[in-house]
Amino acid sequence: MDQFKTSTPEIKKSKPWWLKMTKASLVVFIIFIVFCAGFILGTKKSSNERPVKYSADKLIDIFGSSAKVDPDLFAQVWDVLHSDYLDKNKIDDKDLFYGALGGIVKALGDPHSVFLTPELTKEFTQELDGTFYGIGAEISRKDGFLVIVAPLPDTPAEKAGLKSGDKILSIDKTDATDMSADEAVSLIRGDKGSTVTLTIYSEGEQSTRDVKIIRDKISVPSVTYKLENRLAIIKVSSFNNDTSGLFAKAAQKALSDNPQGIILDLRNNPGGFLDTAVDLTSYWLEPGQVVVKETSGDKSNDNEYKATKKMSLAHIKTVVLVNEGSASASEILAGALQDYGRAKIVGRTTFG
Repeated sequence: MDQFKTSTPEIKKSKPWWLKMTKASLVVFIIFIVFCAGFILGTKKSSNERPVKYSADKLIDIFGSSAKVDPDLFAQVWDVLHSDYLDKNKIDDKDLFYGALGGIVKALGDPHSVFLTPELTKEFTQELDGTFYGIGAEISRKDGFLVIVAPLPDTPAEKAGLKSGDKILSIDKTDATDMSADEAVSLIRGDKGSTVTLTIYSEGEQSTRDVKIIRDKISVPSVTYKLENRLAIIKVSSFNNDTSGLFAKAAQKALSDNPQGIILDLRNNPGGFLDTAVDLTSYWLEPGQVVVKETSGDKSNDNEYKATKKMSLAHIKTVVLVNEGSASASEILAGALQDYGRAKIVGRTTFG
């Protein structure tokens, strides 16, 4: 068995939308609110003023008066664009605004922290609801490349031969070298029946190849169950809004079938909500046992997520299947069961 690593590139909490954010996303959201306030104040101008002025005091509130930055610089750049740019009449203030926020987050150098525009947020929410239009592949950035984390089963991506670890070099001839995962998703998704072309490089191949994929409606149940040779096989393809309810039914079925063992298949599961991972892990742990610890850089906001009372599957021998497409919440669940000795982990090194 290959070494198993636990790394959580993207973790979301299935609570009201404003509580689903990670701490990094929450910081971005706070920055967004502060900038919105500055934007609104800045639009209250006289007829002699330039189109928009940001208050330096608002930026000082963010950067701190002792920071080695000039808070007026943002306003200066904004004003120069509106006054001196060749096609200034074509400037969209919303694009500049969201672009600035995206740049702030990108400057962290963390591929797993991104700013989502309202349009991208809508698409992301649709994906977590389990239904969307696209090719059916989870995408992330890894080692400086845009990569396929996992193609979802029986989707256009899987049928086109895309595999976990494939690198996406361009999307419809648009260079994807520095593209964020969310930007890539927005380009890859589209109307049912339309075509998107990905330039792909697969490990071990001598050259790239263009893969044309016809978009379709992607609707995949996140949990499936079957009994085979006295083994209960539970496949969890993602940790979405419907996962906890579907898994509860699968667990009840497993208990009624009284199998000799459980195979929990997390292969090509790219993750999802954090509390869903905690919920599923709880079926094998004692209430109160720590599933995962969330640690901030300065240790000021450390948090522990503990198992809750569930019908127990702990008495049934369990094997967890993982591969390079198992990420985030999958790694949390598998790692916790491994650490507590509740399951054997079989497969390849996970995504993180």
